[in-house]
Amino acid sequence: MATRINKYLSEVGYCSRREADRLILEGKVTINGKIPEIGTKVEDSDQVEVKGQRIEKSKRQKNIYLAFNKPVGIVCTTDRKVEPNNVIDFIKYPKRIFPIGRLDKLSEGLIFLTNDGDIVNKILRARNNHEKEYIVKVNRPINSDFIQSMSNGVEILDTITKNCFVKQLGPRNFKIILTQGLNRQIRRMCEALGYRVRSLKRVRIMNIKLDVPTGKYRELSKEELLELNRLLENSSKTYE
Repeated sequence: MATRINKYLSEVGYCSRREADRLILEGKVTINGKIPEIGTKVEDSDQVEVKGQRIEKSKRQKNIYLAFNKPVGIVCTTDRKVEPNNVIDFIKYPKRIFPIGRLDKLSEGLIFLTNDGDIVNKILRARNNHEKEYIVKVNRPINSDFIQSMSNGVEILDTITKNCFVKQLGPRNFKIILTQGLNRQIRRMCEALGYRVRSLKRVRIMNIKLDVPTGKYRELSKEELLELNRLLENSSKTYE
């Protein structure tokens, strides 16, 4: 049965569908020696290559799901030639995996890594309303006005952020739970209110809490995966 090339690459664990589309647009994917268009379908008999490497469906492996505590300074990318301090080289996992979403270089904390391309966009899509929890420290004391402003939405990137839960933890520390993932969202929200982020740590994604030391990872448990899949049941896999 014919399969869209981006789905094919995600099913064999090469990359997410989004990443596959990017590689296709960059001309790094070929089907039978020809560069395809987005949406091109492939048959099992077709020869698929990415950056000159033969990709075969028969090499499909068991799905891998890791919870990793990313240190500050590590970049969430699979492009090892462009970024030397990348998450893949840091972890040195024996099988091909890729991160679900990003934490910027100056941030730390929980990030998922997987070879399951189908789960990526279910988790990332903002309209699926999946919670991500962060602990943040800013450069000067905060007050109730700051907490209220962060909770009710801040104008950044030509939009207003969604209402979210924010709780003060100390003079300069707060907890925030987001259900959207705009680029550098928390940092931009704080900057819009006259604050600068000193430290930012993600401590939870949906039902998975950060519980490993900095720089370490673990596999998700069967119980965690069951609950994660339950939460993802009605989530869209597609993206705009």
